[in-house]
Amino acid sequence: MTKNSTSSTSSKWTGMVAVDDTALAVTDTGGPGIPVVYLNGQFATQGYWRRVVAELGAGWRHITYDERARGKKSKRSADYSFEAAVRDVDAVLAARGVDRALVVGWSYGAVVGAHWGSRNPERVLGAVLVDGAFPYDWIDEAMEQRIRKLFRRMGWFTPLLRPTGLIPRMTAEQQASSNIELGRLSRERELGPVLDNITVPVRYVVASGTSFGSRGDEQERIRTSLDAVTARNPNIQIGAKVASNHGAILKKDFPAIAEAVREVAALGRGGR
Repeated sequence: MTKNSTSSTSSKWTGMVAVDDTALAVTDTGGPGIPVVYLNGQFATQGYWRRVVAELGAGWRHITYDERARGKKSKRSADYSFEAAVRDVDAVLAARGVDRALVVGWSYGAVVGAHWGSRNPERVLGAVLVDGAFPYDWIDEAMEQRIRKLFRRMGWFTPLLRPTGLIPRMTAEQQASSNIELGRLSRERELGPVLDNITVPVRYVVASGTSFGSRGDEQERIRTSLDAVTARNPNIQIGAKVASNHGAILKKDFPAIAEAVREVAALGRGGR
């Protein structure tokens, strides 16, 4: 199949895509519409996007997938690093014959999307970053210990939930290490230059209130870091600030996310 943004499959495809030492469960709705690849939260699954996908409808080509050891079908790996997550975007798009796509990422997926878009300006039509990719120094040694303690405490019941696909098939230490790596990559000196380098339209959809593991107004303070980002890079704007919190935004504010996708697509097509 020719790799370009207009290539399409005639019908929906669901299957496994091999990458490195693992395989990922992928769903591609097919069709001639603009390809949109959805990047999940750190331990979430592709099902979280169903309301956004339904809101946008059949005029788009929706590509969702479960990251390594997430969901019911994606296989375990020896590598759960952030760089592996970025490579997985390339692997999924290559397997589906898509060279240029619009990226939508939530939470951890927003950081993956920001990096992928920054590194691949000719392959990304634009990006919608949903309550993630905030360049803010929220991680320190005390926070790292707090994260490790939190995941150790969760470890006693997670084996009961793994068969449902709601909990990743990763150890507590692997989950904690992934979260700590995210914190380090989110520092202003690390993530700021990535965002400054983006040359395509980006719209943030920002939640309100807390996220899992946050306390008080921590999350709202983190979100204020976008002010400096939008001041430096005119391609990046806050598309919407919504009422729901971090965990509920895909469920409750999917219309705002869909609208941001439409806006970015229109801007991306107009700029090429």
